[in-house]
Amino acid sequence: MNRIEMIREKLTTAFAPENLEIIDRSQEHAGHEGAKGGGGHFDVIVVAEAFKDMNTIQRHRAIYNALGDAMKTEIHALSIRAYTPEEF
Repeated sequence: MNRIEMIREKLTTAFAPENLEIIDRSQEHAGHEGAKGGGGHFDVIVVAEAFKDMNTIQRHRAIYNALGDAMKTEIHALSIRAYTPEEF
């Protein structure tokens, strides 16, 4: 399973999103100090009803928690845009 598939599986399981976009930007960071350890750089857009009563920080924490250990091993940087369906 590649990293995008892994991220998709974890976020889908945690949030059952109506929309989920994952963009791998790792190639844009080749040579970057953090990229030397092998972790990727990703942008995610997650649209889920689960975010309804959460503020931005709570949404980000929920996504980090859903990704678990991957945040320490597979993902070096993550840009998050998390919305409810009404906000999106």
